[in-house]
Amino acid sequence: MKHAIAVLLCAGTLTWAAPEPVFAANGAIERACRTSGRNSATPRLCGCIQAVANHTLSRSERRRAAKLFKDPNMAQEIRQSDRRSDETFWKNYRAFGDLARRSCS
Repeated sequence: MKHAIAVLLCAGTLTWAAPEPVFAANGAIERACRTSGRNSATPRLCGCIQAVANHTLSRSERRRAAKLFKDPNMAQEIRQSDRRSDETFWKNYRAFGDLARRSCS
């Protein structure tokens, strides 16, 4: 079975889309996660979430997302906003959250 998968990968008929998360990523989201006071906020989980953010969000979106850890009500305000920039951020943030849930579980 492993040989068959290797052959398919080499032949280009099978691709692997999910990047392997890096658990040592540091940044605004990782710091906000660690200081959030949640019991599940382990260094490994927070680093994984940061690694996913590094690949899916722009630098300014990462800073904005980190603020949501301290002020969850801000997320509701952004979600309900009619501003195009908020809509774009919310779409990207949701995609980031979905990927982080799948990658960091």
